[in-house]
Amino acid sequence: MPAKKAARFPRTARLLRHADFERVYKQGRRHFSASMTVFYWPRPAEAAAAMLAGAQAKPALSLSKGVPGPHLQPQGLRIGFTVGRALGGAVQRNRMKRRLREAVRMSRPTAGVAADVVINPKKSLLTADFSAVLNEVSRAFAVIEEKLSGKPSERTQAGGITNRIAASRKPEAGSRP
Repeated sequence: MPAKKAARFPRTARLLRHADFERVYKQGRRHFSASMTVFYWPRPAEAAAAMLAGAQAKPALSLSKGVPGPHLQPQGLRIGFTVGRALGGAVQRNRMKRRLREAVRMSRPTAGVAADVVINPKKSLLTADFSAVLNEVSRAFAVIEEKLSGKPSERTQAGGITNRIAASRKPEAGSRP
């Protein structure tokens, strides 16, 4: 029986530098859910184009130092996780990160908007069912894609979420239904 190739969460799809985390926290927007808070910040398109242009002029950076070269910049989301010490001991914090990493790996969009995302779990993530965590992560990605691209994503249209939002709005004063 041949061994299956393990699905990976590649290094180019991860947020690794402290400065990137700080930028997302300070300049980005937030999306709240029951067991996590998701911070996101759109990467400027002109900065990515400048990096790609610089990659052609200079040789590629060495990957041995752990810094991906500009030619390896991801087109979609780069995702990072932060779990503070207030959420529990190392065992609980690592379990939260493993659950989030697997949920992100299973629901990460392959292409779409270029953005940096930081997921900050709440204590309730430990007791939540994994299917609920997976649903929250995929919903957060759909919201991020919708907000940053300016058009409803396929996931939100399929679920009828935009119709429910429009139906829940109150009519303006003085107007008749």
